[in-house]
Amino acid sequence: MAALSGYRSIFLSDLHLGSPDCQADYLLDFLRHLRCRQLYLVGDILDLQALARRPFWPRTHGEVLARLLELPGRGIRVCYVPGNHDHAFRALAGSRIGAIEVCRETIHVGADGRRFRVSHGDEFDQEGIGRSWLTRIGDSGHRLLCFLNRHFNRLRRRAGLPYFPLSVHAKSRIGRALAFIQDFEQRAAARAEAEGLDGQICGHIHFAAIRTIGSRLYLNCGDFVEHCTALAENADGGFELLHWTERKAVLAEESLRAQPSLQATALTAFAAMERLSELDLAA
Repeated sequence: MAALSGYRSIFLSDLHLGSPDCQADYLLDFLRHLRCRQLYLVGDILDLQALARRPFWPRTHGEVLARLLELPGRGIRVCYVPGNHDHAFRALAGSRIGAIEVCRETIHVGADGRRFRVSHGDEFDQEGIGRSWLTRIGDSGHRLLCFLNRHFNRLRRRAGLPYFPLSVHAKSRIGRALAFIQDFEQRAAARAEAEGLDGQICGHIHFAAIRTIGSRLYLNCGDFVEHCTALAENADGGFELLHWTERKAVLAEESLRAQPSLQATALTAFAAMERLSELDLAA
């Protein structure tokens, strides 16, 4: 995984530029290695809500934005689907920011001909709690966890240890949070089925996954706030879930689809990151 040159499409969501929780250093490294035909920015790229609370724009955030804007000049098609934290840009749907296409939602046609709806995913968040679902005590609770995650990993870096997604363990121990994730995934898959599509690609809940639900494929990019993940499409149309920090790994991949009976059973990123975390703790 020294380079991202073997992929047809990359999907990134929930970067939250303008928030102290954005993992801009890892994100910059990811973008420096990026080689693909098309990049989808699946919402919450800028965190306008965080910027409204407190202006925060370090140099690295500006560098990320500059790199994104220059990608079309390198022959990469970039499609931006705004989310709930950068919803003001939804008014620009159908136009461009520089050479970046802005869409309210779009259809991705894979290399194998399958069709996927691409949207941020907040439309499946019927409770309107989004990132705050983690503790059910509101947005302040989630900000506290991100604060702890940020400072905890700062100490780990000083000790020469790799990034550790603290919230993975927190989420695993809150049954209601896991129930929310499952309900969210079911609604996303049902929408794809109702529209006659092969699956749904989204972000929003900061919980990356590749899962078959019924007869539809559910794919979530994850985020670059807590988990540092991206979704990648191979040249043959299969999908992989990438983790990009000091320890770069493929967390999950779509199963072989040579026969209908083998179609798309995959590991969740959650289970894989639990294993990475256990390795860190054992080191």
